[in-house]
Order: sequence, then structure tokens, then C-alpha cells
Amino acid sequence: MTPEPLSIAQVFPVRRAGRNPAARFARAVSDEFERRGHEVLRVSTGDPVKRLLKSRSLDVVHVHDPFAPSAPSAALRHSLSLNVATFHAPQERVLSTQVARPLVEIFFGRIDARTVTSAETARLLERFFPGSYELLLGEAENEWGRIADELEAIYRRLLARRHPEGGNSELRERISQRPLIEVDLHMHTDHSGDCATPVDVLLQTARDRGLGAIAITDHNEVSGALEARKIAEELGDIKVIVAEEVKTAEQGEVIGLFLEEKIPKGLTMAETIAEIRRQGGLVYVPHPFDRFHSVPDYEHLLDMVEEIDLLEVFNPRVALTAFNEEAARFAGKYRIVPAAGSDSHVAQGLGSVRQRIHDFDGPAEFLEAMRDADITRKHKNLIYVQTLKLLQTTGRPKAPKRRVPDAKPVRGGRPRRERRARS
Repeated sequence: MTPEPLSIAQVFPVRRAGRNPAARFARAVSDEFERRGHEVLRVSTGDPVKRLLKSRSLDVVHVHDPFAPSAPSAALRHSLSLNVATFHAPQERVLSTQVARPLVEIFFGRIDARTVTSAETARLLERFFPGSYELLLGEAENEWGRIADELEAIYRRLLARRHPEGGNSELRERISQRPLIEVDLHMHTDHSGDCATPVDVLLQTARDRGLGAIAITDHNEVSGALEARKIAEELGDIKVIVAEEVKTAEQGEVIGLFLEEKIPKGLTMAETIAEIRRQGGLVYVPHPFDRFHSVPDYEHLLDMVEEIDLLEVFNPRVALTAFNEEAARFAGKYRIVPAAGSDSHVAQGLGSVRQRIHDFDGPAEFLEAMRDADITRKHKNLIYVQTLKLLQTTGRPKAPKRRVPDAKPVRGGRPRRERRARS
């Protein structure tokens, strides 16, 4: 079968008629792709980049020398598609860009495949912006077809890594008849070393705030979640998903949902994911772009993209809104099911973000329910909850099971009824 034609944006670093080598390259491959029946959107300096990229559905946005300020760097800022970058001979641009390095690194972090037209360019970029750079095989006039072959293979390789659309339609239809419940997917108890909230207090607070299910994700421990599930089964009005936020050896944290056994910390990410799968669990990546947390870097995130079941696109404890926005952007372009959690370390923060989903039984139904989730959030002052966390944990032994004196559930989570005005 002939592969379906692609919709590709080619973004020039100068005007399209310029004699710049990068512009010449972009023109030539654009012509070749159009000859093959692909739809090509040409964007260059002076064009309204944001409006053009949002004017149609694009499979790939291909930028050339995306150093700021330029049309390619603007394209990375606004693109919601898979991004491919080609670097040509940017010696001067690389050196001048060091002044704006933090901003450039954010935009480079949105590139899903990096290519270069010379080995010298690759060495220079690896020195200043470490990453994997794929060398394209020359750019002589009679080789544009071969270069287009290489680029098309890269495009299709990236597209193949996206998660399937739709999920299990039969399962979704079945659970769509069930009532809606609200769920918070990220929280801690005093079984975590940095939390002092007792299990019973957490459960009572969750019930008071109208949550129908919670995932208890203690750091490197499942004992608190197992205890909570046992209590919840007796109560009968709230579900507890046994989970664990596992610290891997060098690739940040990952959450396993629907576990039964503790996963030891210090394994590689691949080993940790294999253990989650062995237990029949789901892979949930928390606060993936928060540089103040222990998170996988972009390269590691790309390595594991097929294995991610859910990606946390909102976490109220993330200090900068841009980190949550990056997570939502990544989940969207790879079609990963988005999720959210309060990451509560104190009862006062519980339920500050939640998703409304159809009731579920087990991981398969839960994942399908999450495809149609409505994520909502309440304003909760980050400084306030962080201060409470410090007050409750500072000065106590660095070990699990620390207790807050006379701990009580936190009230006030449900909407208050309006009082009748006095006559």
C-alpha cells in the first residue's frame, strides 16, 4: 500500500528567495516533497508564523537553523505538531545564542528529531546543546531525492511513535453508562519521607471533598496505599488506587498505578517500567518538565514515549506555569492520555486539581475513562501549602510514619450552600 501523503511545514530562517544555504536546502526538499504528493506549507521571515501554523492540521513542522530571533524559533514556540530541526552551518549563530541559552534550551527541548548537514556542525552543536544529531547524506543537486527519502523516513518514524487515537471504543461505550466521579491521581501520606499526613486523615479529607477515587503515590513505598485501600473497602464510598512514585537511578521519577508490591528505587527507567508492567499497572509520568523536580530529561522522555500511559499535564505544586504547558504540549503531539494530580503533601492541598471521569473497575477501564476526562482545578496558594508542608515535617525524624499531633481531616472542600439573607 502507498503511504498516505503528509502535511509538512518547512520553515525557512530567511526569506524564501534568499541565497542562504539553509533556504536553498529548504526550497529544494519542499519542491521534492510536493512532487511526491505531500502538502507543503512554506513559512519564512516576514510571514505570520503563528497564524500559518494554526491554519491547518500539520503532521510535521520542519525548522531550519532555529536560532532566535527567526521564523524557525517562532515556529518552535507555537508548533503543536511533531518538530524536526535541520542545522546547517550555524557557527556564528551558536556562539551568539549563548546569551539567551535558557530560552533556546526550552525551544530546543521541543525538537523531536535533530538533523545536520555536516559532521562539523554536529560536533559544534553537541558541544553547546547536547543531543542526538542525525547526519543527512550530502546536498548536491542530484541528491535531493535521497535527502527527501531520509527526511520522509524520519517523519514517518516519528509519526509511528504517536499513541493510537480512540483507544478501546467498545470498553469506552460500556463505561459511559456509569456515573461520573471525581479523581485526584497524585498525593502522599506519612508513609512518604516528606509528608506527615496520616492515612485516615487523608481518606476522611478526600471523602469530605467529594472525591470518588484517589491514587496514593507515596515515594518509594506502597504500604500507605495498601492500608488506605483496606480502610476504603470497609467504608465503601471511595476507591483507592495503590500506586508508588519511584525514584529511578538517573532518569527521574515515574509513578506506577494499580500496583500490589513495592518497586525498589534505584532501578533504571526501563527496569522500573518493566516492573510496573509485570504487576499489570499503568505508567504515569508526573511533573515531566518541572526542572525543580527529579524528572526525565527530554531525551529520556522521547526514549520511553511508547511506554507512557498517562502524562501529568497539570500539577499545582509546579512553580512555573510554563512547565505544565510544556507537558500539555508533549501529551498532545504524541496523543498520550493527559492526567492531573494535586501532588498533595498536606491534607489542605488535596483535590485542588481533579478529573471527572466515569466510574471504573481496574486499570483498563480506568485508562479508557481518562480519555474523556474533564480536568478542573481550584486556586490553592502554592506558598501556603508549601509552608504547611515545612511546618509539619521540619524537625521530625527523616523517616516514614511521622505524625502531626492531633491530626484531623480538613473540612471545606465541598461547595458551600448559600445562606438565606436575614430579614
